[in-house]
Amino acid sequence: MTAAKIIPKLGANAEAGLEPFVPGLYATPGRRVVGVVELRHVERTEVVDDSGTPTVRLAITALELANPDLADPLRDAMAALHRHRTASGTLDPSGELRLSETTVKRTGGALDALEASRLAASTRYFAGVARQAVSEKDPVAMRDALRLIARGLEAAERGEEALTNG
Repeated sequence: MTAAKIIPKLGANAEAGLEPFVPGLYATPGRRVVGVVELRHVERTEVVDDSGTPTVRLAITALELANPDLADPLRDAMAALHRHRTASGTLDPSGELRLSETTVKRTGGALDALEASRLAASTRYFAGVARQAVSEKDPVAMRDALRLIARGLEAAERGEEALTNG
């Protein structure tokens, strides 16, 4: 797995976004603030053999922190991004996508969150099928896998529950 390291020197825009919050952060140990960050890839270290870990160094190029009245909407955005990143599910024997119990609980019943999670889980599943198809030697099996991927992604886009092999 690739390691990520953030370089300590902030870009000018990031420093400007942080500056108004520094006195309050200094005065209140343990205080938290929520913000939006932009990262830039600065450098990568590749490993020739298995003796090390590939690393990417990142710079914080922009940083905007929220005043207390905007913190909750940003936390909601973070929660939505987390739901999307961690959404999981499986196809049952009939080919229907079933979101994991954890994913459904994280959505709190919100329809947009359920839809985003369903789409993310579908995408992950069919990406796995695509990875398997790439290593397939049999052209017929590869074609069948590509058809499954196409049908499954089309069904996911339409919001259909059934993603079948047939």
